[in-house]
Amino acid sequence: MADLNLPDLRTTYLGLALKNPIVPSSTPLSRALDPVLHLEDAGAAAIVMHSLFEEDVVNDERMMDRFLVNPDTFGESAGHLPADAGYQSKLDTYLEQIERLKARLSIPVIASLNGSSPSGWVELGREMEAAGADALELNAWYMASDPALGAMALEERYLALLRELKAVVNIPVTMKLSPFFSSLPNFVAQVEAAGGAGVSLFNRFFQPDIDLATLQVVDRVQLSTPADGLLTMRWIALLHGHTGLSLAATGGVHGADDALKMLLAGADVVHMASALLKSGPQCIATVLEGMTRWMAEREYESVAQLKGSMSQRKQADPSAFARAAYLNAIDSFSPPPGVRY
Repeated sequence: MADLNLPDLRTTYLGLALKNPIVPSSTPLSRALDPVLHLEDAGAAAIVMHSLFEEDVVNDERMMDRFLVNPDTFGESAGHLPADAGYQSKLDTYLEQIERLKARLSIPVIASLNGSSPSGWVELGREMEAAGADALELNAWYMASDPALGAMALEERYLALLRELKAVVNIPVTMKLSPFFSSLPNFVAQVEAAGGAGVSLFNRFFQPDIDLATLQVVDRVQLSTPADGLLTMRWIALLHGHTGLSLAATGGVHGADDALKMLLAGADVVHMASALLKSGPQCIATVLEGMTRWMAEREYESVAQLKGSMSQRKQADPSAFARAAYLNAIDSFSPPPGVRY
């Protein structure tokens, strides 16, 4: 029962009733039990697990084929091969972690599959559901570097993965999308038609860099900043009221102000990752305290009342989230003090 003197923070996501809208997104923190318990203690309403990658599944299958079931193995050497009973695949480890989390947590556990090839690997979702996952996040992304691959063919690849996954699981499936769609609302409509329960906006990719000292391409993890959330906020505001899917905002949420803006735009939940990696689980409690204080000061009774109240369809001037906003931003720019052009 919600405290009658405080705003009601409850929300619904993917058909799951959550105590508040703050949901840690996919990070390495979920690989161990203790960090996730700390996230729950700090107020997390659900947890999205780290992703099981298609590449890891394929590599495990190749290892099994090579060492355990390869028919070309010489008879004399076969006796020296390891027994399969001792082999722990990435999938085995992942399923065990789902079971471990479900046994200790009182909040929903959302498993995550990451890949792009329509090769049957998404059938692993059946095993994740059996292990106890409350929902699945399909993180589908393909690096479209081939000029012969058209946008429609790429989008159909994603939708085929979703349909394949929905064919084998009964739990809700949400898709984590990139911002790289020429018509995002149309694709979201297709996700809904294909049986998706939600979309998470947006997937933030780690980009390779060039080290000028060594002249090598290097991979560096770059944590998000609040500015990264503006693109997400805009599209959440545009989509709210035009889809029946749950909307999750991810990327750039570091404080209560960032979370409130996403909810005002129309998000059902707010995912956090970089802030948790940088500051630890306690930042969830800080965000929830800030949200509660702000809502109480402005006499909002609930997240349900707050949600979507600043979306495009609620604006007196709908152009606030459209092309006109770009022109207004350019026209309003003025040089910083002391800078001369």
